[in-house]
This record gives sequence, structure tokens and C-alpha cells, in this order.
Amino acid sequence: MARAKKMAPRDNGAPDYKKNLHPLMAKNYGKWSYHEKLRPGVLVHGAENGDRLYTVRAGSPRTLSVDKVRQICDIADKYCQGHLRFTSRANVEFLLANEADIDPLIKEVNETLGFPVGGTGHSISNIVHTQGWLHCNLPGTDAAGSVKALMDLLYEEFVTDDSLPARVKISASCCQINCGGQADISINLQHHHPPRIKPEGVGVCELPKVVAICPVAAIRPRQDETGKTTLEVVDEKCMYCGACHGQCPTMEIRDAKTDTLSIWLGGKTASTRKGPSFMRLAVWGLPNNTPRWPEVGAAVRKILDVYKQTGRPYERIGEWVDRIGWKRFFELTGFPFTKYHIDDSPLARSTFNTSSHVRL
Repeated sequence: MARAKKMAPRDNGAPDYKKNLHPLMAKNYGKWSYHEKLRPGVLVHGAENGDRLYTVRAGSPRTLSVDKVRQICDIADKYCQGHLRFTSRANVEFLLANEADIDPLIKEVNETLGFPVGGTGHSISNIVHTQGWLHCNLPGTDAAGSVKALMDLLYEEFVTDDSLPARVKISASCCQINCGGQADISINLQHHHPPRIKPEGVGVCELPKVVAICPVAAIRPRQDETGKTTLEVVDEKCMYCGACHGQCPTMEIRDAKTDTLSIWLGGKTASTRKGPSFMRLAVWGLPNNTPRWPEVGAAVRKILDVYKQTGRPYERIGEWVDRIGWKRFFELTGFPFTKYHIDDSPLARSTFNTSSHVRL
């Protein structure tokens, strides 16, 4: 009888998360009866048997040095039996079994790491953002830098619970592809012309991939005067997304003189109440004004101030705008309504007067 072959250990895919759970979490898996906020940035989960697991949430800058990661791990070893986790919005959550360790841990997080504690309840969570100039191959702006400038303005809304009608999630993207994703408030770069092709550099690109990656079939091959195959862009089809630049850097779409920033509202992935929703354009044409982006900060601050004054408890930003209407939103904020807010797609007839297509 042939022996069964021994399978090699699995070395691909996500690891088994249960191997890394805090001991109290593993012990009470599926047996939690409640959770509550103790104060800004501090949560407690209670199990059916009386066990309590505490969470301290701190906001991080997302881009961390090796030294900073080691400092975070040292604090987790000291107070949390080595257990912590990073959230999808780059918060650091320290998991504690002993309530007496909360204050000493917060003191070290503030003083050693320099991180604020907060982001729970009806507050602003840490801003999720794309790579920016540090790492991305397509950035027209620096998402990381703009987020730092913006969080300096919104610091109080992070460290204070219940300062807003509901939780507000913000994202920032350094290019028009919007890797930052949907959010209550999303800051996105916008290009305003098709890519400019440098014929001398096209030869180093895989032309079929460049043609195939265009989502609107605006790129096609052609023969130049010497008979060599190159590319051309059909301007009236191009939607300025910049996806082609990632496949062929000689197709340059970035332009420091014309690139602007826009603010979109109402994106939500949660299924609560009205379900998931796409975000919609609110502010168009803000200058890409490095290094502090004051116009973007002022616009976000204005939106939040009006939202605080007129939003109802537990009403997310998209639900708030749907209730008051886009016409009222533009009146309250003072933002201009432009032709760029009007959807002229074939499906627009089904959305008139239900989103930003308002009668002004």
C-alpha cells in the first residue's frame, strides 16, 4: 500500500488570523455580550463569563519607519502581551487585559510615539490615503502631505468623541484613479487634459498592455512617419484617468499648472440604513497648492461646520445631503455649482433631482 504523500505547508494566501489573536479574544471567541466606549479612543468588550478586553486606538501617519514600528511593538510587549493590530484606516489598536495599564500606555503612546489617541464614536477616524510622492508611480499631488495638513486642522474632531452627528471617514488620493476609495469626504486629484506622448520613449513600453488598460478605448496603435509602431490618444474619448501612465511612463498626464483637487461626498460601504453608496462631486477646481493645501483644508472645514449645525444624530454625511438636498447644501456652504456637477452620461435621466442634478 503506497504511503500518502505529506503535503508541504501552505505558503501563500492570508495567514490564519486565529493564531495571532489576543489570549482573551481567543478564549471568548464568539462569546462576547457587549462593547462600549469608556472615553475617546478607549473601548471595552465584555464576554459572557465576565472577561473584559480593552482597546486603545491611536492615529498613525500610516507611513512608518522601521524604528517607529519597533517602538510600537515595544509598547505592545510591555502592556499588551505583544498584541496589537492596524485598522484599515491606519489606526493602531493596542489590546489590553488589565484596565490599570490604560493610562500608562496612553502616556507612552503620546510621549514616545507622538500619536494622538481617539477616533472612536462620532468623531473623525484616521484619514486613509494613497502613497503620494513617496512611493506611487502616478501621483499628481502628495496624499500623505495633504492628510498631515488636514489632520492638523481636524485634530480636535479626532480626539473628541461625539463632536459630530455621526462618524466621518475621510480619504485622499494622489491621482484620479482614486485608490483611496469611497468615503464620507474624499479628496481626489483631477487631471484636465489627455496624456502627452513622448514618441522617443514609447518603444520601451509594452504597447498591447497600454492599449488594453484604457477603460474607454481612447488609446490605439498607429504608424509614425518612419513606419515604426507608436501610440495615439483619441482626445474626445479620454477621461484623463491616467491609468496608461502606469503602463507607459512616457505618456505623461500630470501637469503642475493645470491639475486641481476636488472634494466628493457621501461614499459609504456600510450596509446600515440606506446601504452602500457612491460619492458625488461637491467642490471642483481647488488649487493643488503645496505644501499645506489651505484651500482644501478650508473647504473640508466648511463642510464639517455646516454638517455639525444641521446634521441629525447618527446621520452620515451622504444621508445628510440626501435629506437637505443638494440645492440647500450649496446654499449653506457657499460652494459654487458648476457645469461639472451635472451628469451628462446616458444614465443621467434616471438620476435627475436625486443627487447633485439640482434646479438652481
